[in-house]
Amino acid sequence: MAFSGHRRRAFSAVALTASLALVLASCAETENIDGGGEGDDSGGGSIAVGTTDVVTSLDPAGSYDNGSFSVQNQVYPFLMNTPYGSPDVEPDIAESAEFTEPSQYTVTLKEGLTFANGNELTSSDVKFTFDRQLEIADPNGPSSLLYNLDSVETPDEQTVVFNLNSQDDQTFPQILSSPAGPIVDEEVFSATELTPSEDIVEGDAFAGQYAITDYTENELIRYEAFEDYQGLLDAAETDVITAQYFTEETQLKLAVQEGDIDLAFRNLSPTDLGDLREDENVTVHDGPGGEIRYMVFDFNTQPFGAETEDADEEQALAVRQAAADLLDREALSEEIYQGTYTPLYSYVPEGLTGAVEPLMEMYGDGEGGPDAEAAASKLEEAGIETPVELNLQYSPDHYGNSSDEEYAMIESQLESDGLFEVNLQSTLWDTYNAERVEGVYPAYQLGWFPDYSDADNYLAPFFLEDNFLVNGYSNEEVNDLILEQASTPDEAERTSMIEEAQELVAEDLSTLPYLQGAQVAVSANDIEGVTLDASFKFRYASLTR
Repeated sequence: MAFSGHRRRAFSAVALTASLALVLASCAETENIDGGGEGDDSGGGSIAVGTTDVVTSLDPAGSYDNGSFSVQNQVYPFLMNTPYGSPDVEPDIAESAEFTEPSQYTVTLKEGLTFANGNELTSSDVKFTFDRQLEIADPNGPSSLLYNLDSVETPDEQTVVFNLNSQDDQTFPQILSSPAGPIVDEEVFSATELTPSEDIVEGDAFAGQYAITDYTENELIRYEAFEDYQGLLDAAETDVITAQYFTEETQLKLAVQEGDIDLAFRNLSPTDLGDLREDENVTVHDGPGGEIRYMVFDFNTQPFGAETEDADEEQALAVRQAAADLLDREALSEEIYQGTYTPLYSYVPEGLTGAVEPLMEMYGDGEGGPDAEAAASKLEEAGIETPVELNLQYSPDHYGNSSDEEYAMIESQLESDGLFEVNLQSTLWDTYNAERVEGVYPAYQLGWFPDYSDADNYLAPFFLEDNFLVNGYSNEEVNDLILEQASTPDEAERTSMIEEAQELVAEDLSTLPYLQGAQVAVSANDIEGVTLDASFKFRYASLTR
């Protein structure tokens, strides 16, 4: 199934001020759980990495989350990629990539490309990759990022021509570096359904800086350097990387401090980070990031939503506006996250071209703080009796342990003046991620980490028709404006459109952004090469001992 020019889907959690990448250094001798280390015969040694960021699928067509993409970035090749230290894309396994016609983007592959299993990597694999993304169109996959892709042609083994629905798509090169872009082996992957992770590993279907040689989902992954890697990035500095998964942030912190792992990347609680910053045996690295936290309203099932017994569009809007008036972002930032997340009043986070702050002026006290009188006035003018009963859902495991405190505070803020009665519920991510698209949650928590560093990536996935939220939101003016900005070469004109789109979606409030935050990585003192930059991609290949 191909998507129309109105479709896109979202990723996971994001904010774009300083991303906090924490590298904790422990003086303790690291126990190499893969048998590596400085004396290992592998030459480049081994490094053990710890994380709490779970993997949904190794198949790029079946995942659209940061944990999965972090793994895919290590092992799959891309047509376009971001070099170290830059948010801009360049050809990766491509020799060249350019618009040869306003609606044709032509990529010429490098010669002699192979997968780790020895299979040749040709234009046929590239066409297969993008065709299957659109064919499978998995609800948890990134296929909607390809909303502007009409068809793929392969004139010869080295040439790929992408035929686009609209001309001059300024985002398409970035999308080729996104979760929709990992190139897969057509001899290993299914064309019509998701391929199990064990089949991918057994098929050795990798051509990135690393190949996976051992895999136990969300327990352990062993990466070995792929000697025939021919992409944009440097060859792997370390021969073997072992990634270990932890269910609790405190376990991850202790593993670093006790020398059981060399580096921790995503996620540590604000309390743990504060403690580690005081630890002279660890080193904390800060870098740019793009994570945001936001609340989603289901336009069908929220109070007065389209499918409720007392459906009323104006009253439903008043409920969303009142919630926006009551939210105290500063308290969430300081009391829950100790400043590691900062207040967010925009749909495009601070630091990206086109970011404005319409939510600050439109809601609350007009200066960023809450205003209960403004909330009460909106509800009264809409003829709504208070308290408004609001079912609010969050995931206690996907966005860190602080989510419990975060949403307890949001519940308290909404209820503090008697305007809302909140029924707060939590659901583990595996169930949560499936139920949220079925209209089960009238209002719920999500986070977002960008697919690529452009304002478009904070607008199109959320507000185009048939957006990944599947929350019933549709605004033709917003939809057309987002599509138009993406194909506008003039930078000033495009920026103006991005700003206008944010103003319009702030009036509709289909989502309510409130925090923008950080990435976190943690490593031992003898670990070097931790690279945290505006590409938002953390690569193991740069790590050295």
